[in-house]
Amino acid sequence: MQLYRHLRTLIHEGVLKDGTKLPSILSLRNQIKVSKTTIETAYHMLLEEGYVYSKERSGLYVIHPGPPVSSDPPRKTAAIDFSLLAVDKASFPMRLWKAAVGESLLLLSESIHQYGDPFGEQGLRDSLAHYLRSSRGVVCSPEQIVIGSGFSYVLQLLSKLFGKQTKVGMERYSIAQVRTIFDQHPFHIVPFVVDENKVQLPSDEAGGLRLLYTTPSHRPAGAPLPYAHRLKMLQWAYENDGFIIEDDYDGELRISGKPVPAIQGLDRGDRVIYIGTFSKAFTPAIRINYMVLPRRLLHSLQSMPYTLSPPSRIDQTAVGLLLSRGHWYRHLRRMNQIYRKKYELLASCVQENMPQSVTIHNSGTALHMHLSVEAPVPSAILVEAARKEGVIVYESQDPDSESACGLSSIYLGFGGLDESEIRLGVQRLKSAWSSFLAEHSGFG
Repeated sequence: MQLYRHLRTLIHEGVLKDGTKLPSILSLRNQIKVSKTTIETAYHMLLEEGYVYSKERSGLYVIHPGPPVSSDPPRKTAAIDFSLLAVDKASFPMRLWKAAVGESLLLLSESIHQYGDPFGEQGLRDSLAHYLRSSRGVVCSPEQIVIGSGFSYVLQLLSKLFGKQTKVGMERYSIAQVRTIFDQHPFHIVPFVVDENKVQLPSDEAGGLRLLYTTPSHRPAGAPLPYAHRLKMLQWAYENDGFIIEDDYDGELRISGKPVPAIQGLDRGDRVIYIGTFSKAFTPAIRINYMVLPRRLLHSLQSMPYTLSPPSRIDQTAVGLLLSRGHWYRHLRRMNQIYRKKYELLASCVQENMPQSVTIHNSGTALHMHLSVEAPVPSAILVEAARKEGVIVYESQDPDSESACGLSSIYLGFGGLDESEIRLGVQRLKSAWSSFLAEHSGFG
């Protein structure tokens, strides 16, 4: 995380400019004397957050850096980052993980010199199929599960299956550079609108639309996707020979209510591509996620085995042991308690420090908070003002979001912050936004 934050700061401050090529992993490893895994993790997080993009057989290049430092630099030297990707640092079950890795080495001792199944280790896929059915309502066989090494890897596989420039519908107000990652693979994005009352899918003008991307259990702009909306999306897929990409990246984590079952469990037409990950509830360091493919797509992927590149067999086997022995369920219960307390603290701090023009939208999701801000400036100005006060927050990825709702959407992730950082971060936000919000009731 330290290397990732350092590189991200260099990008934000303009030291690493747009188009700058990052050093290769081997080169950087020789320069700064850290492990290959540390560099790979940092680079992958930069890629997933949209700070860099990948050129085939060339490397990683900086994209869209923040404005360079000028005569008005940040007043706070240590930035508090309300990252949407970070997880709690103190809760990782180190002893349990070390024991699982040790046992996986013993289990693999006779085959440690061999490549594994390109779809992923059978033991992990068996355990995942059982877990997904019991906890997320996902109905699948182990053979439908593909073990991957991150969201970008999964999109790479889907781009192979559907072809480049395939049209994909994406809900407006998406966050965390998801749009950028789709662009890079490359897909052609067609926005659609979802609110509490309706889902307005792309019109016939978007002919050739094959995919809908949705995060029904963790929507950036509101509560979980209503049941009727889920059925409408499925009906669209059935009628248009389409598929739904259901990204359930932290569907197990809730700060209120019970986890909402996945759309995949409602599907009776083999039309949902389900994606999940261990990065949010466990750690991004192991780089393990998974995709449940409809059976109708399995043969196509099986015909290109050299496209598949699953993560470490040792780590896969260790995660499978945690699942099969119930450790994962206990870990999830603990993480839900931790994140619920963090959310409640953040909500309390916002209510105490912000005026009525700042509204909290409680979606029930566990790792970020959505704020609507009534201000005379766009969200980009609010984000930059916060940066100058030493706090990093995030805006919507939809350029039309503010004109659509008349408010600025700001997102605060809190998974990686401790209590003191949450309190200080909100205090800095109050200072950063005071001049913009002073004309609205209750500030100052």
